[in-house]
Amino acid sequence: MERIDTKWTVKGKYVIITGATSGIGLAAAKELAMRGANLGIVARNQEKANKVAAHLKAIGRNAGTIDVFLADMASQQSIRQVAADILKRLPTVDILINNAGALFLTRKLTVDGIEMTWAVNHLAPFLLTNLLLERLKENGHARVITTASHGHKMAKKGIRFDDPSAKGLYGFPQSLLGGANIRYGETKLANIMFTAELGRRLEGTGVVASCFDPGLVSTNFNQDNGWLARMTMAVMKRFSRTPEKGAETLVWLADSNEMLASSGQYYRDLQKIIPSQHARNMEAAKRLWEVSMEQIRG
Repeated sequence: MERIDTKWTVKGKYVIITGATSGIGLAAAKELAMRGANLGIVARNQEKANKVAAHLKAIGRNAGTIDVFLADMASQQSIRQVAADILKRLPTVDILINNAGALFLTRKLTVDGIEMTWAVNHLAPFLLTNLLLERLKENGHARVITTASHGHKMAKKGIRFDDPSAKGLYGFPQSLLGGANIRYGETKLANIMFTAELGRRLEGTGVVASCFDPGLVSTNFNQDNGWLARMTMAVMKRFSRTPEKGAETLVWLADSNEMLASSGQYYRDLQKIIPSQHARNMEAAKRLWEVSMEQIRG
């Protein structure tokens, strides 16, 4: 482990965070604001984002500037537009936090013709990161943090490159055998593999890529998938962490002065952990990068 020569602190740094209007993202945004960070909230709903921004400004005297950027993370055009807006408005971006995520129990396609869970959970952070990467590199030191999950282990066969639109997982009989959950696991596996390959590509740039498992957290996640999903989440909440506990490692990765010399790592509870065997396959990670580049060229 290697320490940065100059004391790193999130105070005064500019942080872009997606999925910050609820759950883990909101808990992290509150803590980062209290620590003096300047925040750019990327959200889909203007009214909700404005309320969150007002709340963040009011929670403490250390809070920096709070800006709102609008984007639909299921639309590549929308992501490109918000990236252009960020680059136009902000001369500096120090930290990018890819936190927005979703799970869709039925197979849906985005306006780009991409399966929805894959588009929101993997392609959105992949595209946004690549669009902001040069601005991050300009700092000499910056961070990219992505919310992954222990759920990546549900993808027991790894990334199904032969079925990019997940027709097999949502068709009979896989749909009755947890196909949607396996797809979610694939996207979380993709988060870890993306981070590993990003870390490799960023060697020597000063930009550190990390991802983390927040644990089972009591949030509003999976509330739009019908009554059965809501009941399941209600039961799981009894065994869940608070959003604040779930955000603890995220805040640590953003604010800690203890950064590993090698990036591309996966964390839980303030320490590096080893993900699944599939997540450690660097050849597959390179292939995922190439496939993802093709998907965002659309």
